[in-house]
Amino acid sequence: MGKKVLFVASECTPFVKTGGLADVIGSLPQALQQTENIDVSVMLPLYQEIWDNWQNQLTKINSLPLNVGWRKHDATIYHTTHQGIPFYFIKNDYYFSRHGVYGYEDDGERYLFFCQAVMEALKVIDFEADILHAHDWQAGLAIAFANITPPTKQLKTVFTIHNIKYQGILLKDAYADLFNISDEHIGGLEWDGLLNCMKSGIFHADKITTVSPTYAEEITFPFYGEGLDSIIRERKNDVIGILNGIDLNDYNPNTDPHLNTKYSYSRIKKKENKEILQKKLGLKVDPEIPMYVMITRLVEQKGLHLVQAILDEFLNENVQFVLLGTGDYEFENFFYHAEKRNKEKLVSYLGFDEALARQIYASGDFFVMPSLFEPCGLSQLIALQYKTVPIVRETGGLKDTVTPFNEYSLEGNGFSFKNYNAHELLEQLKYSLSIYQNEEKWQALLKNVNKSYYSWDDSAHAYADLYHELHQA
Repeated sequence: MGKKVLFVASECTPFVKTGGLADVIGSLPQALQQTENIDVSVMLPLYQEIWDNWQNQLTKINSLPLNVGWRKHDATIYHTTHQGIPFYFIKNDYYFSRHGVYGYEDDGERYLFFCQAVMEALKVIDFEADILHAHDWQAGLAIAFANITPPTKQLKTVFTIHNIKYQGILLKDAYADLFNISDEHIGGLEWDGLLNCMKSGIFHADKITTVSPTYAEEITFPFYGEGLDSIIRERKNDVIGILNGIDLNDYNPNTDPHLNTKYSYSRIKKKENKEILQKKLGLKVDPEIPMYVMITRLVEQKGLHLVQAILDEFLNENVQFVLLGTGDYEFENFFYHAEKRNKEKLVSYLGFDEALARQIYASGDFFVMPSLFEPCGLSQLIALQYKTVPIVRETGGLKDTVTPFNEYSLEGNGFSFKNYNAHELLEQLKYSLSIYQNEEKWQALLKNVNKSYYSWDDSAHAYADLYHELHQA
C-alpha cells in the first residue's frame, strides 16, 4: 500500500525561492514520486509573490477560521498541480501579503500561524497524509502540533534540518499570548528561556534527517550545533543524514537555455563558453587562462574571510577570478575594491542573475567554496555537473561529495582542505593551478569529474525506505 507524504516548507521552486531549501522542495517530491509507493503533496504559505504570479492557476478549496492566541484569522486554502505534484497554499493577507519572504519582526508568529493552518488544512484537503515531513524551523511547529493535537489518526512525522543556524526564536511570553495549547507542552518548545521552533521540531519528530551524513555527525558538537547539540545527541538514534541531490534535467550544460554553446564533456566547447564570458565581463580573452569562480551569498558562513586574506596574493598568478553574489556590506565592499585593484584579473558582480550564474558555472575551470560550515551545499554539485572542478573545505556535504585529487593514484574529483585557515585555502588554490598546468594529471582529474553525478535517485530511495520503516514501526 502506498504511503502518502505531505511536505511542509516555507519556500519551493518555481513558486518562491531565497536559497537551496526551495530547490530541494522543488525537486525531491518528483524524485520520490518515481520510487515505489510514495505519493507526495506539498504545502506552502501563499506569499504575495506567489499570488501575483500564479493566482490564475490556483483553485480555492476552503477558508477556515483560526485562532492565534486571542486573535482571529482566516486561513484560505488554494490548490494547483505542477509537474504532477499537488501543491496546497495557505493564504492570509495579514501574515503573507508582504514584500519578500523572511526578515520581519513577527516571523515567528507568521510561521506559527502557518503551522496551525497546516493542521486544520489536513482535515479538509483531499490528501490523507500518512507522514508529515516538515523542513527547517519555519515548519518545526507543525511537527509539535501534529504530536500534541494529531489532525489525523496514525500520522507519523519527519523533520529535516537544512541549516541549524537559523532556529526561529520567540519570547517565552509568546506561549501564553499566541499558542492555544496547555502549559504542560511548553517544555518541548522552550530552550534557553526562549521558544525555539527548530528545537520543537527536533523534540517532537518521530525521525530527524539532515541534508548530508557528515552534517548529521557535525551538529552533535557545540561548534556546529548552534546551541542545540545536546538535544541532537539525546536524539542521535533517530537522526539520519541523507545527501541532497540536484535536478540533472535543470542543471544540464547540454540543454541549458542560458548558454550560447551547449556541451556535455567537450573541453573545447567549455572553453568557448569561457571566451564568451571573458568578452562579456571585459576580461582578457584567452581560453587557456585558468578561471576560478565563486557563486555565493556574501556571508561569513561561505568562508569569505579566508578569501579576503589571500585573494590579492593569489591574483599575482596568471589566473582570472569571477565572483557573483550579494550579501553583507563588509564583503560587498571588499570585492568592490578588490576589483578596482585587480581590474585585469577580477570581476565582482554584486547582485544575482540566474542566466549569468549558469554562464559562470559553464565557463569556470575551478569553483571555490571554502565554507565555514555547509550542511549540504548545492553549488559544488552544480559545478560538477558543469564540469567545473570544486575547491572546498572539508565540512558537511562538501566533505561527502568532493574527494581530494591524488596526483599519484589519479583518484578524486576536486581539491579540499581541512582547517578553517586562509593559508590552507591558498595552498590548495596554488596546487590546483599546478595540476591544471600538467596536461596528463588535468585530464585524469576531469575524467573523474565527468563521472560525478548527484541526482536525487539514491537519496529519494533512502527517504522512501525511512517512510516505510516509520510506518511499520
